[in-house]
Amino acid sequence: MKLYYSTGACSLSPHIALLEAGLPFDLILASTKTKKLADGTDYLTINARGQVPLLELDNGERLTEGPAIVQYIADQAPASGLAPAAGTLARYRLMEMLNFITSELHKGFSPLFNPAMPDEAKAIARDKLAGNFAWLDSQLEGKTWLLGETFTVADGYLFTVSNWARLVGVDLAPYARLNALRERIAARPAVQAAMKAEGLIK
Repeated sequence: MKLYYSTGACSLSPHIALLEAGLPFDLILASTKTKKLADGTDYLTINARGQVPLLELDNGERLTEGPAIVQYIADQAPASGLAPAAGTLARYRLMEMLNFITSELHKGFSPLFNPAMPDEAKAIARDKLAGNFAWLDSQLEGKTWLLGETFTVADGYLFTVSNWARLVGVDLAPYARLNALRERIAARPAVQAAMKAEGLIK
């Protein structure tokens, strides 16, 4: 498989999932600014929207959208425990959390990265994110990981998105459970390996 990524972008989530699952893959840097690959290839010929992540499967088919990609990865390595079995209520709980992260957190950061967005709008976006992080923090009581006692692809996605907070002035200090969870995720060997591969840590 091939994972097209940009450094520190939401593609870090499937990067972590692939390493956690122990699946072989090639990592290909795709600039979301220039829309070019390192060899000069026009990334728009691979993904017409020019976004990451994109996972190219062994048969040449391509998957986009992070929450779909990470579930596909998890299902290729069911013994990894990265996702509960399809059709179970636990799997729907995973999808519920992935949808919360993608719609309320991931997209909640978008205005803060937009230089054209007025400061007043950014303040509203920060307040909305604070409310969502506070709710999430309340859901972590008594849990080791987002969904209980098993690390899942939702943890990797939350870690990826919450990493952006320091870049745009979103204060995560009030959320003790969330910060403890982030520390546990950051300590995982696969997470360390993914971050080193992307040049996010030494």
